[in-house]
Amino acid sequence: MKVEGIDYEVAGRKFRSELVYDDTASGPRPLLLMAPNWAGVTPRAVEIGHELATQGYVVLVADMHGLDRRPTGSENPMEFLAPLISDPQATRARVNAAMDVLTKAAVERRIGNPALRAAIGYCFGGSNVLDLARSGADVAAVVSMHGNLKSHMEAKAGEVKSAVLVVHGAGDPIAPKGDRDALEAEMTAAGARWTMLTLGGVYHSFTDPAANRPPASQFSAHASRYGYALAHAFIGDAFAGRV
Repeated sequence: MKVEGIDYEVAGRKFRSELVYDDTASGPRPLLLMAPNWAGVTPRAVEIGHELATQGYVVLVADMHGLDRRPTGSENPMEFLAPLISDPQATRARVNAAMDVLTKAAVERRIGNPALRAAIGYCFGGSNVLDLARSGADVAAVVSMHGNLKSHMEAKAGEVKSAVLVVHGAGDPIAPKGDRDALEAEMTAAGARWTMLTLGGVYHSFTDPAANRPPASQFSAHASRYGYALAHAFIGDAFAGRV
């Protein structure tokens, strides 16, 4: 796998996302934007990008914080998340810019098919890709894995072009049942094509092998396996126009 740092600016701020792809493969591949958890572009996030790229995607691990404001992992997450949660316009600008950067980089390198674009996000990144869909971005599918589901700027009727998949733990305290119900109502009112898989007895961060703080967060092998299987099938169906 090849990893390239891609530098760009959004609203005068500098960002660096990581492009991950199999440089031994031939021909254009689908594009997958990966929005990481609150910690941003970490070695683990790039490792997840590697894992996704093995499924045949060209992946961009999106920098949502900027080069001048990167977490080290020891801080209070809300120090970094609160400004973006309270400013959905800025969040949407950043995630849309990352998708544009992915598209341009993949086309320039002749490795990606710009007609096949999707996004997947984890935790805070789940809310990022949902905001990508809410913004009306022209992408085939977005997938939220144990994501934050609330929004200060909900989708408007007819504006969601993406098929939307939410994979969630029923015991997730970060986005409890009330938030899932609210998202369901929001997506239905917007006329979106949405699917939600809720896994019983599963907590937040279930795809993260290092998560072990029940009942807040905990890795679940079966939830991760089912979630990824559905995610890849869902994205494939969206690319084929079957969702």
